[in-house]
Amino acid sequence: MIGADAIVKCLEAEGVTTVFGYPGVAICPFYNSILDSDIRTILIRTEQNAAHAASGMARITGRPGVCAVTSGPGATNVITGIATAFADSIPLICITGQVNSELLGSDVFQEADITGAVESFVKYSYLVKNANDIPRIMKEAFHIANTGRKGPVLIDVPIDIQNAPVNKFKYPEEVSLRTYKPTVKGNAAQLKKVIKELEKAKRPLICAGGGVILAQAQEQLRRFAEDNRIPVVSTMMGIGIMPTKHPLYFGMVGNNGKAYANRAMNESDLLIMVGARVADRAVNQPELITRNKVLVHIDVDPAEIGKNAGPTIPLVGDARTIFEDLCAEATPCSSEEWLETLGEYRVSMEKMRVVNADYVDPGTFITMLSMKMEDDAIYVADVGQNQIWSCGYHIVKKGQFLTTGGMGTMGYSIPAAMGAKLAAPHRQVIAVCGDGSFQMSMMELATMRQHNVPVKIIVLKNNYLGMVREYQHYTYKDHYSVVDLSGSPDLEKLASAYDMPFLRLENMDRAQETIDAFLEKDESILLECLIDPMDLVK
Repeated sequence: MIGADAIVKCLEAEGVTTVFGYPGVAICPFYNSILDSDIRTILIRTEQNAAHAASGMARITGRPGVCAVTSGPGATNVITGIATAFADSIPLICITGQVNSELLGSDVFQEADITGAVESFVKYSYLVKNANDIPRIMKEAFHIANTGRKGPVLIDVPIDIQNAPVNKFKYPEEVSLRTYKPTVKGNAAQLKKVIKELEKAKRPLICAGGGVILAQAQEQLRRFAEDNRIPVVSTMMGIGIMPTKHPLYFGMVGNNGKAYANRAMNESDLLIMVGARVADRAVNQPELITRNKVLVHIDVDPAEIGKNAGPTIPLVGDARTIFEDLCAEATPCSSEEWLETLGEYRVSMEKMRVVNADYVDPGTFITMLSMKMEDDAIYVADVGQNQIWSCGYHIVKKGQFLTTGGMGTMGYSIPAAMGAKLAAPHRQVIAVCGDGSFQMSMMELATMRQHNVPVKIIVLKNNYLGMVREYQHYTYKDHYSVVDLSGSPDLEKLASAYDMPFLRLENMDRAQETIDAFLEKDESILLECLIDPMDLVK
């Protein structure tokens, strides 16, 4: 056995089924060894998307996604995908090939200090110096990636280490890292304080972030909210924790969230923030969530608690464990009057969109699409206006809503949707993007075709970088700069080139039958929706 064989054996031991990547000489020993495995390899068309696809798979399976690329530009290209996963706390294992150990630091062909380059965007990184260390390193990497606050781990393996003999292979059963001991169980004294405040609260509110989903604590949070009649709002990454039509759910908070959700945050007397960073997109004035209220901040990462807003009761631990404990101890709140008030806000503060009948109205279209989608469907939103329309108008039933809220990386949706579909082949998976973000990952139509990954794609086309154009509309009074997407390809011809069915929707007149045709079969299909170039998300 050589080092490359050992890496593959470790992946098998971790139950990995799929590796996304792009080969090169420095990673060839690994890709040669994986041929003797049942692990499926997916040739992505650009390395950044290998990490995005692995991220999509990780978010559906709850286990680390895996990507493997070569040294130099292969490794540097994957950094954006790693940074995206880091910002969204998604567990990834990123394996990079590297030049011969003896040549490190010599600036030889396709050498890059990738462990140094990704330092700001990984939970941890390894430069493998001895092939016999591979089992330990792989076991530690999977443990670090998928415990505590989850995130990417990079393993850089020089080609000579991949080819070096392994004296005795044994995959460790346990991990013992002296300096890495994430807290899971919530402090009992702090839990009692939370329960005592719940008993006094008249206007309690839960603000749920993506950490709840990562902890697989959706069911526990819903049960706690229902048992105690506590309303719930979410951050962008927390969409889907509560079904959109749940009577206790009051929408997404933040700059592009629901006005009544933000008002609920401001007027609550007990705010329980869980699995959320209190970052600017969700809470642009942190002082408001500490004024005249008790703030409970629950997070598995102690560094996030108090970073942007000082909580009354900090509580470090795993969201699932904490809500199980709270469900066992808490008594129902007196919140019916508060719920009635929020119900009135929901009706009176809902904004009405100004619609141009000559085009597709994205809000109405996304809602119509949602109602027709299967109950457990996976909806993957890209970044830009399409993301905000998706957040505001997609209806989650029993499915999942995926997007990138931390880094906001354009081009995310198609590769992430591929990873999601490979993780859940029997579920409906739809990627929604703008014509700008589509062109950042349209090369992956080849991957979908080659590997038979039937992802459905919707392009909301307005011929602009819409979100930037909207910012320039408000900030620079329609003085537009570098946002015109003239020169974009004919999507019908592009779909034909990849042997993909194509549909075009020009206005809402034929929306229902077009959606039916789009969803009819479990196949890759491209739907172009023409959007008013001057449409706004606000």
